[in-house]
Order: sequence, then structure tokens, then C-alpha cells
Amino acid sequence: MDSSAISVLHLLDHSLPVQDGYAFRASAIIREQRAMGWTTWQLTSDKQESVASAPEDGVEYLRTSPLPAPLAELPVAGQLATVLTLRRATLAKAQSLKPRLLHAHSPCLTGLAALPVARRLKIPLVYEMRASWEDAAVSAGQTTPGSVRYRLSRALETRVLSQADAVTTICDGLREDIIGRGIPPHKVTVIPNGVDVQRFAGENSAQREALRRRHAPGGELLLGFIGSFFAWEGLELLLRSVSQLEDMLPRFRVVLVGDGPEEQRLKSLAAELNLTGLVDFAGRVRAEDVPGYYAALDLMVYPRLASPLTEKVTPLKPIEAMAARRIVVASDVAGHRELIRAGHNGLLFSAGSVEALARVLVEAVKHPGHSELRENGLRFAHDERTWAATVGRYRGVYNGLLDT
Repeated sequence: MDSSAISVLHLLDHSLPVQDGYAFRASAIIREQRAMGWTTWQLTSDKQESVASAPEDGVEYLRTSPLPAPLAELPVAGQLATVLTLRRATLAKAQSLKPRLLHAHSPCLTGLAALPVARRLKIPLVYEMRASWEDAAVSAGQTTPGSVRYRLSRALETRVLSQADAVTTICDGLREDIIGRGIPPHKVTVIPNGVDVQRFAGENSAQREALRRRHAPGGELLLGFIGSFFAWEGLELLLRSVSQLEDMLPRFRVVLVGDGPEEQRLKSLAAELNLTGLVDFAGRVRAEDVPGYYAALDLMVYPRLASPLTEKVTPLKPIEAMAARRIVVASDVAGHRELIRAGHNGLLFSAGSVEALARVLVEAVKHPGHSELRENGLRFAHDERTWAATVGRYRGVYNGLLDT
């Protein structure tokens, strides 16, 4: 099929200017699909922080106006309001714009909004599951496995997966989860996260030197983490390992870049462990400053804890680190093992073990094959995880629906 014949309305929970992996992935998908000559429109739910539709990164995002606050703020009513307002906005935009496809991106609320619109207008629906909604709630401490909320979330997700015309997801772990719900394997396509290698490939010399002067004034080795501070990221484990590292590594510091729900607890723990002089909390930084931080840091640490979420979902940040030619140390949860071959393009340690993390950090610093680890990581990012390569997989999914 001629690429110019493909037009798609993307339905998103939120988008830029929100700075998170969900918004960055959506932006990359839209950018690459447009580069292939496709027509895209993008509509966010009422969860977007602002209803302003000003262009972001050269792309206009259509917004859904929320219902009045008293209703929207109620737990169940708020989620129902998200579905209903997005459904109404989707129908109006689809009738006006006449896309050939709808593409709803998780959580399942966007899919629930899209399903009746797709059926009414007789256009195919692609649903993209980026995480297990119920497992994320468990990992965040918001519910427990088997609870009423857990079962309801899982049932709603499975309903959308079953009724969508095609399903995409970001990794093999989630694909297995989806198939385990009874979805036919041929209906599910993995389209992994990617990176803009050129964005991270430069040395960013001026910014690198400025950050080195700030965080390593004495030329210390810098161990770093860049991302959101959620409990499942295992940053408490990293802080506890620092106490052991003091006797094993000379002249090092840890830099934590980002923020999130765990920030204050982590700062309190650092003070309790007397790590104030060894751990720097850099806070959230602008997206354009992230490559400079990768260039300034010597070794990136991703100590994710084992949980249903981390065993199924692959993170984006280790791929960015590889694209920046940084040495990657990560826990051996399944989501990391999809990306990292131990001793080839990174080093793995037993998830949840402070002692194992300390040992592998020492090994990483003393590893004789620093150059090989970095080059293999860069090659993996360049050959298998560029956005152009991954987004190109949508061609088969879309054409398969439009040709039927």
C-alpha cells in the first residue's frame, strides 16, 4: 500500500510537554510515522496537564476538555469521566478528520473510549499495551494481587485486547502476558522502545565539563541514575550499597537525576546513612540537558527490584545509556535481560541484593573490557533500537488491517 494512504488518529493518555517515557515514546512514534509520509493526528485524554493545543516539538496535540473537578476527582467516577470525555472527543475528531485507523495507547481507558467509535465508524483499531495497569498499581503500592481493583483492571485490559483489531506492545515479556490472556499470538506485534542515537552520541564537551566540576570537583568516579524515583527502581538498594563501596572503591560519588514519589524518602535515607557527601540529588532536568548528564557520568546503575511489572516491562533508560556509550550495570530482572547480555553490553547482578550490587559495581570499575562493553552497547542501540527501525514495524500492522 502507498504510504500516503495511511492516516491514523492516535489516542493518548498524555503527551508532551509532560516529560516522561510515555510522552517521549508517543512523540518519537509520531515523528517517525510522519517521516514515512503518513498522516497523523494525536488526541490526549483529560489527564493531560493542560488543554492548550500549542505545538510541541513541531507537532500539534489535540486536547480533551475535562469534566468539572468534583466529578473528575472521584476515584471510579474520574476514570469513567476520562473514558466518556475521550470517547466523545474521538468521535468528533474521527468524523471530521476521517482517519483510516484509530491507534489507542494504554492505559486501557483510551482503548475503552476508542472501541465504540471504531465500531460505529467501521475503521480498524490498534491497541498498544505499554504496561500492565494492574501490575503497575501493585508495584506502586496502590493495590494487591487478587484484590477487587486488581481483577477489575485486568478484566478491562483483557477486554480491550480481545476486541481490538490488532495489538502492539513494547517487549517480549508483555507479549507473553497478552498471549496468556487468550489473545491469539498472530494478533500481537512487539514494537520496542528506541532511541535517537545521534542525540546521545556526542560528547557534549562544555556541558560535560561543567557537570563534572559540579559533581566531581576532585575528579571522582561518578555512578549515576537518570529516571523517575519509583519504588520499583530499587534506588534504596543503591544507597545502601554505597556504604559498602566506601571500603571497596576510592574516590567516587553517586548522582541521582530525576524526581518522583520516592524522592523525600531517599533523601532521608541518605542522611540516615551519612551519605550526604557521597550522594548528589540533581533533581529533574530539562530533556535537552539529559545527554550532557550521560556524558558526565562514568557508569549508569539500574537496580530495579523484582516484581510482576519489572519482570515483564523493558525500560528505556538503559538503551539511552548504551547509545551514550556508558557502561550499564543492572539487576537481572527479565525486563533488563531482554536488553543486556551480561559481560557483552553490560553487567547484571542479582536483583534485591545489596552485596551483589556492591560487588558488580566494583567489577564494573575494574573491568578490563570497558571499551568493549561500551562499543557493544552502542552497537545494540544503533542496530536494534533506533526509533526509525522500531517504528517501521507499524507498517506491517497497519497495512495488514487496511488491506483486509
